[in-house]
Amino acid sequence: MQYKQDGDTYIIYVEHDEEIMATLTQFCKDRNIVNGQLSGIGAIKEIELGAYDLANKKYAIQTFEDIWELTSYQGNILLKDGDPFIHAHITIADHDLGVKGGHLFEAKVGAVGEFILRKIDTDGKREFDPNIGLFCMAFNN
Repeated sequence: MQYKQDGDTYIIYVEHDEEIMATLTQFCKDRNIVNGQLSGIGAIKEIELGAYDLANKKYAIQTFEDIWELTSYQGNILLKDGDPFIHAHITIADHDLGVKGGHLFEAKVGAVGEFILRKIDTDGKREFDPNIGLFCMAFNN
């Protein structure tokens, strides 16, 4: 991983074969980034995507081994159980330009991984919502 900082914004290059979510999470832990916004593009592989089934309170999960274009990565960072937690959704395209998307559990960089992280100064965190079955955004008012 390589990065450059400009104020509260970081440009991060996650390198070939690095895990995206683990690398970005560790980046946040190492710099005490507890709230923020992430976006990115690149080419990724070994992708684990999910779509949440509210009725059953569980994810339907699919994996994609081949290299796919990462056409959009959007995420946020909030504290969960005292640690920075990244919640990210992605859109990927295959070589026929067929598109898939969903909640990203993990993926590795297949060629390049280019991300922008903007640190945000809030008191946001995640708290478990039993009605939804997920840790959802919560703010002190």
